[in-house]
Amino acid sequence: MRRMIGVGVFLLVWIGVLSAAKPPAKPLHIYFVDVEGGQATLVVSPSGQSLLIDTGWPGFDGRDAGRIVAAAHAAGVKQLDYVLITHYHRDHVGGVPQLTGQIKIGTFVDHGPNLEDSDVTREDYAAYQKAIAGHTRLILKPDEGLPMRGITVQAVTAAGEHIADPLPGAGEANPYCGSEAEPSADASENARSLGVLVTYGRFRFLDLGDLTKKKEMELACPNNLIGTVDLYLTTHHGLDQSNAKALVWALHSRVAVMNNGAHKGGSPGAWQIVHDSPGLQDLWQLHYAMDGGTEHNVGEERIANVDEKCAGKYITVTAEEDGSFTVLNERNGLSKTYGKK
Repeated sequence: MRRMIGVGVFLLVWIGVLSAAKPPAKPLHIYFVDVEGGQATLVVSPSGQSLLIDTGWPGFDGRDAGRIVAAAHAAGVKQLDYVLITHYHRDHVGGVPQLTGQIKIGTFVDHGPNLEDSDVTREDYAAYQKAIAGHTRLILKPDEGLPMRGITVQAVTAAGEHIADPLPGAGEANPYCGSEAEPSADASENARSLGVLVTYGRFRFLDLGDLTKKKEMELACPNNLIGTVDLYLTTHHGLDQSNAKALVWALHSRVAVMNNGAHKGGSPGAWQIVHDSPGLQDLWQLHYAMDGGTEHNVGEERIANVDEKCAGKYITVTAEEDGSFTVLNERNGLSKTYGKK
């Protein structure tokens, strides 16, 4: 009996040693790349897999593709496993042809065919189709996801549709719906944006592309289908056509990042809604909004690019499984950590 007890104690001690020796989980990294009022958000999972959401503008001597590749290199990424296109407007899909020539890309992800009746969008969609020929293409519908190890990437909107049922922990009646005016319908690709929720342990990050107010309201009213998030990328660059108060306030995000340009996005009305949202600890911006004035910009320490003509500095987020995360401004090295949940 004494021998059995001794063996049991030894095993417990050995298991404790093994547990103590187990390396801590690697973090999730998010790079908000400055593409001058478009979108390019690089997500690198703890396993090292990469997801780029949108590719910025075409032209400008390959400026946006170059900035994306530079961020990928900074993240230690040699290829983009997934490139997700939220919708087919030029500031989101336009960089694809240049990007394919600069870095290896695995799978392109989108909401399906272009649904906007405009010549410029048809032209950009055709350029996208040509550029991705020979690559794997995946069309996501609401509630579907990507097979990325260690994180969950779930579509919540796509092609004008949205998730039918509340996400786990969501579904409560939204008290902010009553004060919201009925938004007008939007027939553009913005309303068809492929929006995703990225989850790592207790950390949640929401990116809805350029989803406009009517579709945002469908996610938020009468019940909040998303629940709360830790990090919110302001929808549509912080423009008034998006960022419905009923949605933004229901998210109770701890931090918001605005992917505005010097003269695009950061509209005073939308900026104020985000800035005043319940539970928000900080708003960070990719650019100083030249038309917003000091009253509708955060302090310069939380802005990645303060001049109209800039070097394209980015904002990074490093998130842990326990829900804690750190935001870093590449321009000045300022970082701030937000505690675990």
